[in-house]
Amino acid sequence: MNSFADQLAERNKVNKQVSQWTKKQNRNDMGMKWLFVGSAILVAAIIFSIISFVGIQGVKTFNDISPWSFFFSTEWTPSKGEFGIFAFLYSTLLLTLLSVVLSVPLALSGAVFMAKIAPNWMREIMRPATDLFVGIPSVVYGLIGLTVIVPALAEITGTIGYGILPAAIILAIMILPTILSISEDAIRALPGRLEEASLALGATRWQTIWRVLLPAARPGIITGIILGMGRAIGETMAVFMVIGNSPQMPGSLLESTTVLTTAIVKDMGNTNYGTTWNNALYLMALVLLLISLSMIIAIRIVSKRSEVK
Repeated sequence: MNSFADQLAERNKVNKQVSQWTKKQNRNDMGMKWLFVGSAILVAAIIFSIISFVGIQGVKTFNDISPWSFFFSTEWTPSKGEFGIFAFLYSTLLLTLLSVVLSVPLALSGAVFMAKIAPNWMREIMRPATDLFVGIPSVVYGLIGLTVIVPALAEITGTIGYGILPAAIILAIMILPTILSISEDAIRALPGRLEEASLALGATRWQTIWRVLLPAARPGIITGIILGMGRAIGETMAVFMVIGNSPQMPGSLLESTTVLTTAIVKDMGNTNYGTTWNNALYLMALVLLLISLSMIIAIRIVSKRSEVK
């Protein structure tokens, strides 16, 4: 009888300890949950505050000039009250597109090589070496472009050497590691049965890569390209050093021009807060934000595509 009572008491003691431990774990889980929720709310509030501040300040530009003149005029002469950003917007989009066109073929080739062709020991060397490009400051790229690429283009073409082309070459090198890394991960994440089935049906290795693996990895590749475009659009210092910074519509790829980021950097120090000129720069920043947000939305849409099962 005493033995049964002792066992019952021991069991109650264990159950009490388990209950206390469970309650403690629940409290910890709830605390971590609210910590994460609070962090997400804080981040969202900061982003919303930045967009709101830039947007409210930028929209004040329309108190003095019309939206049509701002977005579709090529005249940027603040001393005369002319604030047209069409040339900057055109140059920004052209520069981004050209840098992606130059970078994507090389990045995809490198991704396919490292994912499916290179031996493991070579990949272990090349992947860290590729990632090192991300850590190089943009001013170093700009300096190399200013001292090597611009003079070389000037000598080859007989022009000043500044313009969209040298900036696109620099940006293509800068965004290459991003596109390459994400594309390689997307290819390596594919189920092995896709490649095995293709080879079993008699396809060559190249046909398997070109017609099976790359289409299957398309969502990840597109995500890498869009992220690369986002960095290209937001890059300032390297572009500032090689594009020439003339507020004009470019007649060629080797003619001095200005993009949105460099125009903001170049003029921000010359303006007073609250003036039309200053508000126009804020509105240009808002345009860049909206372009970046549209790319993020595009990434979200791509990521929701059906994955290979």
